Amino acid sequence: MNKPMRVTSLLIYLAVLFLCTAAGGCNSNQLPTSGSRSMLATANDLQDKRIAVLQGSTHEMYATRHYPGATVLQYKSVSDMLLALKSGKADAAIYSRDELMEYMRDNDEFGFVGGPLYRTPISIAFHQQDAGLLLSFNRFLQQIRTDGTYDGMLKRWMQQGAVGMPKLTAAGTGKPLVVGILSDNGLPFIVMKENRLIGFNIELMERFGAFCNRSIKYADIEFGSQIAALAGHKIDMIATPLAITEERKKRVAFSAPYYTVDSLAFALKKNIATNKSLTPSAPSFLSKLVTSFQSNIIHERRYLLILDGLKTTVVISVFATLFGTLLGALICFMRMAKSRLLSAPARLYIAILRGTPVLVLLMLIFYVVFASININPVIVAVIAFGMNFGAYTAEIFRTGIEGVEKGQTEAGISLGFTRTSTFLHIVLPQMVRRILPVYKGEFISLVKMTSIVGYIAVQDLTKASDIIRSRTFDAFFPLVMVAILYFLISWTLMQSLEYLERITDPKYKKRKAGR
Repeated sequence: MNKPMRVTSLLIYLAVLFLCTAAGGCNSNQLPTSGSRSMLATANDLQDKRIAVLQGSTHEMYATRHYPGATVLQYKSVSDMLLALKSGKADAAIYSRDELMEYMRDNDEFGFVGGPLYRTPISIAFHQQDAGLLLSFNRFLQQIRTDGTYDGMLKRWMQQGAVGMPKLTAAGTGKPLVVGILSDNGLPFIVMKENRLIGFNIELMERFGAFCNRSIKYADIEFGSQIAALAGHKIDMIATPLAITEERKKRVAFSAPYYTVDSLAFALKKNIATNKSLTPSAPSFLSKLVTSFQSNIIHERRYLLILDGLKTTVVISVFATLFGTLLGALICFMRMAKSRLLSAPARLYIAILRGTPVLVLLMLIFYVVFASININPVIVAVIAFGMNFGAYTAEIFRTGIEGVEKGQTEAGISLGFTRTSTFLHIVLPQMVRRILPVYKGEFISLVKMTSIVGYIAVQDLTKASDIIRSRTFDAFFPLVMVAILYFLISWTLMQSLEYLERITDPKYKKRKAGR
């Protein structure tokens, strides 16, 4: 099968897959599941079930301690946890009442299993050495409780279910406060709507910024990584609803509690014994497709999230490739040098970088190397991916150079060329033709690897799909859409490299000249 036919077949396959999944072709009832499927009546029925929890939360600790016979499934985001329930990957989940009530307003599939499991106060977390900022926030909290502002916020977000931010005094103009949040935490606390953060905690932070004359900058970080980010001085405070525990007190300093939350177990209504709801009739294929497109793309202008994520992914991919290529050329030069002072460090660099997972490298650079430096996470991503790409391209370059016969270099020198001009005019063109197929493969791998940058609070394509899924609870449409976009990015960049491969091919030049 030739190349155009392969590309066409792949595009057709992706289109069919996209239509099927977007229209609900993968029914959760068809998915194989493990564990007991008995109906749930009370929280005691979770003893032998699969329980979904948010990684690093008090819900995880509670489930592990109180349900030793259960399988506790840890998820990095709320959207993933809810989708695990909908797809049958988990039998039940534990989360906070206030957020669940908001989810259940838009999704009639979930129901509570029994009453509240436990109650915990939640607080804003600060670095242990930042006593001044902690004291300032406590004074601010006391002030808004005294003047009635706090009661108004509770009424608006907790009782009336507000879905928009009120008009606030402009935040301060001083040094930015970097605030760690989880954008898919859910209302009434934090959520992304129309490409803007809203919620009780967002209003609280904006008011605090005006109180202390500091501008607010939000960092969207995975829940399990937020305390590490605070301890590593990457953020100044955590505004994600965070329960006060003795273990967390060892790492961070908590403000006075600003709210108290109840945690409950919940599951799909069809798996709850006391549920009497009727199963709605299945909508048609076309109506499912239209509904998915409207809710995932058009509603709340969610296409803006995709466009922003697409731009970030392309920027990281292109600049990491340029940086990695230049770095790879330098490492290759050192690797092939006769001096051990140059070749030994190059060998060590290649061995370490090729043996270290990219995610580990990314987080080491962000949380350790640049721990005390306020640096844009996109730049960190470019550096991390570029360093990894440079290790591989260095070996690709070396193999390409060594594949050119040494006699050609000697012939060039004997004809009066310098070693530099011999390399540029004789060795380099042949090397480029030899390495382009392998280089192209590494380049595409780099583009796909950028999907992990959400771990350091970069909103790329994958993170954009996570935010959309947290609002629509659609497991398939956002993921397949992002998969197609990654394919189009890779395919477009691959075509550019194939064009470069053709124009450097002497046979292609001869055919073009003979026309």
